[in-house]
Amino acid sequence: MTDIPAVNLKTRIGWIGTGVMGLSMCGHIMEKGYGTTVFSRTKQKTLPLVEKGGVWVDSPRQCAENSDVIFTMLGFPEDVREVYFGGGGILEALRPGVILVDMTTTEPSLSAQIYQAATKLGAFAVDAPVSGGDVGARNATLSIMTGGDREVVEAIRPILETMGRNIVHQGPAGAGQHTKMCNQIVIAGTMIGVCESLLYGFKAGLDLPTMLSSIQGGAAKCWSLDNLAPRILRRDFTPGFFVEHFIKDMGIALKESARMGLFLPGLALVQQLYLAVRSLGHGKAGTQALMLALEQMSNTQVR
Repeated sequence: MTDIPAVNLKTRIGWIGTGVMGLSMCGHIMEKGYGTTVFSRTKQKTLPLVEKGGVWVDSPRQCAENSDVIFTMLGFPEDVREVYFGGGGILEALRPGVILVDMTTTEPSLSAQIYQAATKLGAFAVDAPVSGGDVGARNATLSIMTGGDREVVEAIRPILETMGRNIVHQGPAGAGQHTKMCNQIVIAGTMIGVCESLLYGFKAGLDLPTMLSSIQGGAAKCWSLDNLAPRILRRDFTPGFFVEHFIKDMGIALKESARMGLFLPGLALVQQLYLAVRSLGHGKAGTQALMLALEQMSNTQVR
């Protein structure tokens, strides 16, 4: 077995995917002094990193050729497959000893496939999806759920700690992704609760900020209530996490649930409501845009 390389400031980092969260996450790594190569399908999105000293390359393969640890933070499973297994992808240039870290929320089986492909080439792979949204990405307070070999996770922990505070090894390849599905199932339930609470409070004639000041300190306290309810009241539906990505995550969780013989009616209901949000044209909005579909159903606008 190839020795796991030590991580230090001489470790060359590759970063692929600079969206709402990936840009901030990569920025934190660079701020610690790691030399970084960056790639995104839209070069314009990487310019803030290039201006800080990041080196732009034209393909995932070139990123792999110039990196010792490669992070990917993408949108959909098909993006992950293309970046790793496609033409000009990472695996075409993967060297023994390189560590792959996929932080995309994707299918557990795909994480296992990447792990197996990396192992055959004498490299390493970790699945490390995150929770905390754009706020956690900006503030480097993400929760990071890791799957793969524990020794590899510990080797890259200094890099992970530049992005998050709660870094937990969950088990073998794919276990990080399964944990993220548990996270998304909880969020699905809390999001509908937050939105319906605001609808109810508005119709009851309550001052909504005052109402929130009470329930945020009680048993209802949660991240979505603290961070997304105020955005809804401001009619701010910009994405901290895209509706279309949340639909994707719930779809993965429902598919895995069916495979395991589980019936999750709450999750299925919330996914259907989010499909309605997307059909209204809000797929690129933040998950708090669930309120827009619920408002339409009730012929009411919270304000």
